[in-house]
Amino acid sequence: MERILNYINGKLTEPASGQYLENFDPSVGQVYGEIPDSDQRDVEKAVEAAKESFPEWSSKSNEERSRVMIKIADLIDENLERLAKAESKDNGKPLKLARAVDIPRASSNFRFFATGILHFASESHLMDGAINYTTRTPIGVAGCISPWNLPLYLFTWKIAPALAAGNTVVAKPSEITPMTAFLLSELCIEAGLPAGVLNIVHGLGPKVGQAIVEHQDVPLISFTGGTATGKGIAATAGPMFKKLSLELGGKNPNIIFADCDFDKALRTSVQSSFANQGQICLCGSRIFIERSIYDKFRDAFVERVKNLKVGAPMDETSNLGAVVSSSHMEKVLSYIELAKEEGGTILAGGERVVLDGEFSNGYYLAPTVIEGLDYNCRTNQEEIFGPVVTLTPFDEEAEVLQMANSTPYGLSATIWTESLTKAHRTAHQLKCGIIWVNCWLVRDLRTPFGGMKQSGVGREGGWEALKFFTETRNVCVKL
Repeated sequence: MERILNYINGKLTEPASGQYLENFDPSVGQVYGEIPDSDQRDVEKAVEAAKESFPEWSSKSNEERSRVMIKIADLIDENLERLAKAESKDNGKPLKLARAVDIPRASSNFRFFATGILHFASESHLMDGAINYTTRTPIGVAGCISPWNLPLYLFTWKIAPALAAGNTVVAKPSEITPMTAFLLSELCIEAGLPAGVLNIVHGLGPKVGQAIVEHQDVPLISFTGGTATGKGIAATAGPMFKKLSLELGGKNPNIIFADCDFDKALRTSVQSSFANQGQICLCGSRIFIERSIYDKFRDAFVERVKNLKVGAPMDETSNLGAVVSSSHMEKVLSYIELAKEEGGTILAGGERVVLDGEFSNGYYLAPTVIEGLDYNCRTNQEEIFGPVVTLTPFDEEAEVLQMANSTPYGLSATIWTESLTKAHRTAHQLKCGIIWVNCWLVRDLRTPFGGMKQSGVGREGGWEALKFFTETRNVCVKL
């Protein structure tokens, strides 16, 4: 039984309650560890440590902060296999995915912002008789709350820019996938990160997350997770006038025009539908196909999906591993039943997959393809966040834009066309914060990341992140 600890004021500590929560291995459906059942008392200690360390950390030069962060990035690289195995076991995702994407991206996050802060510049404005210049300075204690789907990847996406900008951090990883955040705390100690600069408090959202959000000494909150939780955070933090960055849900359209590169669109659409068991906020869960190629694309897509292997995460031949928890598996299955009730036809999947031997109780789902649904039914409007996609034909560009924009969400979209004019035209009419043309999940960390409507508030990435984690001040000097 593996027991992890909080990381507060530079030390690994027991929770104040002395109580622990069960941590499940989704691949076998069994408890394999324990995590702290922390509460407001632990958050109070973490915030106090972060407040005490803020003056020294924020006064360090950008170069000094950068050096420590680069050391952490190096240690992530050195521990790639260990971290990847921990991520795979904790989350249920294929080991090869954690090894190729999740852990390298965590290292890249630290390295990107560690070097980015060295080039972060402000502007000045010369006017008749005066000059204005802008400064951006660290704010204080940043509260960072991250989700379970890409645990270390998204955890570091928040804490790296916060630390680079000179803030100290109180962070809460998901209680469902806490292991790599714990391992990161060990690496931070090894790297010599000063005590109190980063504090990691494990536990439940209503206890730990809420305590961070409502703490009067935490002036900014960065959260990634579900829209309902985001609304609750906004309701608490809004009246306190805290800076908020909310990266929330998505119900992303994947639009395939008849003039696409068919093979490339087909191949990438399988990936964008089922990567990480469909548990990525950017997955294209609604596929719209121009009617003239609908039958051809549908048949080829279904054939490829049926050939995907659902298997144990450590099996290098597995295309999909386990979904993250039993409750999440039941949620996804309930949406498949809803789709049937709404008139949908299951073309592939639609059921739980039971593996042999020790994996027989794991949380596995077959990649599922559904057609015949109205664009505005619940299955096509609500975020499922699993290996489920719907196929819908369209005739006109205006029609598909209307369907694509019909949900409460506006995170990302994908467009497949060989027409440059059509690509630009449709991209500018989609109500989404991120749009890929003839590709998916191609990420330049310098670009702004975030959504419209109920997909969130604010932008992350590049200068946008460093601006969020700093306070802007204009100084006007009369000449």
